[in-house]
Formats: sequence, C-alpha cells, structure tokens
Amino acid sequence: MWKRGLNWAAVALVAGFGLLWLGVVVFAATATSGWLRMVQAFFSLFLIGWAIRKSVHLIRTAT
Repeated sequence: MWKRGLNWAAVALVAGFGLLWLGVVVFAATATSGWLRMVQAFFSLFLIGWAIRKSVHLIRTAT
C-alpha cells in the first residue's frame, strides 16, 4: 500500500518539475538561444507526458 503512495509522489514530483521547468524556459530564460529553449521545452513536455502516462498506468492497475 505504501509503495503506491510513493509512486504517486514520484509522479507528482516529476510533473511539478516539468511544469516548473517549462515556466522557467518560457518566461525567464530569455537570454539563451532559441534552439536551446526549444530543446529544454521539449524535455519539459516529455517529463509532463511521462507523468500523465504513468498516472494512467497507475489508475488502470489500481482497479
């Protein structure tokens, strides 16, 4: 039971980090080059997508 809670905590941390990273890339990292910002935004979207995919997996295995 506690392992399921740790899985949800890990997913929430990854999703939160991905959203935070995307916010920094979009709003604060204006001095970096455009292609580097695009790579970082893609990485952030990858993390958010992973968290969504893992959440769906956790919901399906719980039922």
